[in-house]
Amino acid sequence: QVQLVESGGGLVQAGGSLRLSCAASGRTLSTYSMGWFRQAPGKEREFVASISSSGDRAPYVDSVKGRFTISRDIAKNTLYLQMNSLKAEDAAIYSCATASRPYYTITRLSDVDYWGQGTQVTVSS
Repeated sequence: QVQLVESGGGLVQAGGSLRLSCAASGRTLSTYSMGWFRQAPGKEREFVASISSSGDRAPYVDSVKGRFTISRDIAKNTLYLQMNSLKAEDAAIYSCATASRPYYTITRLSDVDYWGQGTQVTVSS
């Protein structure tokens, strides 16, 4: 059974930083791509970042380039998202997800089959 458990969300001032974590079980990050998505109130869920089974990073969504960094710890089977220089428009529920096929890199919603429960990120201006 696949389980993804996120942590690390919270309230931060604009310009601040947060690091999200996603602990995975039932899928190994060395075989399955993992990604981060976010959904702000009234908006559709959007792709933010992903990392392939081999550790390559897919292009980030333009709005976070240069500010967010996706990474992973194979030994801990955990995915991370380091978010720096946070803006009000980054506020959303952030969810991690795993690819539906091994060795296939996530770039869109339809590429995933399991989701974490989501973690709220709130940015105060």
